Amino acid sequence: MGDLLLVRHGETEWSVSGQHTSWTDLPLTEHGEEQAKSLAPLLSSRTFSLALTSPLGRARRTAELGGVLEALPCDDLHEWDYGGYEGVTTADIHRTRPDWYLWTDGVPPGPPGHPGESPAEVGRRADRVLARVAEALPDGDVVLVAHAHFLRVLTARRLGLPPAEGRLFQLATGTVSRLSTEHGRPVIAEWNVRA
Repeated sequence: MGDLLLVRHGETEWSVSGQHTSWTDLPLTEHGEEQAKSLAPLLSSRTFSLALTSPLGRARRTAELGGVLEALPCDDLHEWDYGGYEGVTTADIHRTRPDWYLWTDGVPPGPPGHPGESPAEVGRRADRVLARVAEALPDGDVVLVAHAHFLRVLTARRLGLPPAEGRLFQLATGTVSRLSTEHGRPVIAEWNVRA
């Protein structure tokens, strides 16, 4: 049985400013490109039975620079759809909704095609990814290159927790985390690892 490696893409301008970024396809900053390159020693020496990336450029570029050249795009790895909060910081949201919390309150609808998602909806996408991962893990390690909130929800689901419990797993840009098993049960083996 292989391990599941989770890679959060490198830094973007909005990850620095704290703006919610789902469908806005920002490039990596220069520092984000360096973060992605620094992952190569952690990733390029491994052979993956499955390598998937979010279809967004910041994740695909991180995979490429990190040495995961065979990664296939997977729409379900897209970041949480922040709806009307796309590009808005939590501090700005709190000016009108002081008690707002993404993990329990979700987001308001955004422009056409971006209705926003609840934790449960993100959890359903994570479950679909995990079903695909489960088919590949018996043959070796699997790597997913994606986004912070989505990977946090996926981690919660892998550990048997409700989607909103992703709130417990802070995930930094340009890092690798490893989910493994102990006595046949999923566990976190490493978290937020940098080269």
